[in-house]
Amino acid sequence: MADLLVYRAEGEAVVHGGDLYGFTVTEWRLPATYPPFAAVLFVPTTWIPVPALKVAFLAGNALLLAWLLALSARLAGRTAPLPLLCAATALALWLEPVFQTLLFGQVNLAITGLVLWDLTRPPGARAKGLVLGIAAGVKLTPAIFIAYLFLTARRKEAATATASFAGTALFGALLLPSATVDFWTRRVFETGRVGKAWIIDNQSLQGLIARAAGTEAPGLAWAIPASALAVTGLWLATRARDPRSDRWGILLTAFTALLVCPISWSHHWVWCVPLLAVLLAEGRMLLAATTALVFTARTMWLVPHEGDRDLHLPWWQQPLASPYPLLGLALL
Repeated sequence: MADLLVYRAEGEAVVHGGDLYGFTVTEWRLPATYPPFAAVLFVPTTWIPVPALKVAFLAGNALLLAWLLALSARLAGRTAPLPLLCAATALALWLEPVFQTLLFGQVNLAITGLVLWDLTRPPGARAKGLVLGIAAGVKLTPAIFIAYLFLTARRKEAATATASFAGTALFGALLLPSATVDFWTRRVFETGRVGKAWIIDNQSLQGLIARAAGTEAPGLAWAIPASALAVTGLWLATRARDPRSDRWGILLTAFTALLVCPISWSHHWVWCVPLLAVLLAEGRMLLAATTALVFTARTMWLVPHEGDRDLHLPWWQQPLASPYPLLGLALL
């Protein structure tokens, strides 16, 4: 649970007035990468011993997975009886992004659940967009859904989400002014700080291109396709939105974000859970089975990846090293 230890160190930096972006923890020398607002939310992780904290995160993520499955059923226009929900939760634990989330002590299930809960609320629901903005304040990638709301003419929801997101930044600035300036003027642009873009852990478009080209920094070879993909993905998402259901608009927006982000670790792809729910609800059994296979096969961990071997894979191993971005591109 290396990421959990980073969260705890962030909380300790807030409590003791340390340099939020100046420390590294664990044997992998991991730094803080989230906005100051997230660090404030991590303060309670300092209140209990690490072993108890790990148990709490493990149990909490299992419950969050069940919640995400219930929300995925709602997205698909179905309900999930308790026996089915329990069985689906047990099976979903085998999905590689879900398993990795539990293994690292990550917050992906919480962030995805918050976004999905807010977006699947009825049109005109009170303060719709508020929770989406808070989720974006913890981990920036959900902000793409604010653009999606604007593009689909849901300006009130988009404005609420924008104001909520700005509120998280302001809250962080009030409590941690120096860390806020440091993050928004410097750290947010340091994508290399998050990790190496070319390693197989990174299942974004940049990771795919870097490994295929055998270069640590693909530069324009990634930036231009990523920009085009961001525009195309959001355009497709707006066209996929149906007045009766927003399911494909939401999913295409999520997968567009995962593709165009400089780094999308494999555990970020927990959006495979609602994707599978929608495919099953629509009766696309073959596609659902193929998707489940991609997210359980763990092919990226089977190819040689010690040291810099990720950059020297033969052509036939490239699809095995980048299964998630290839699936995302196929979905679009």
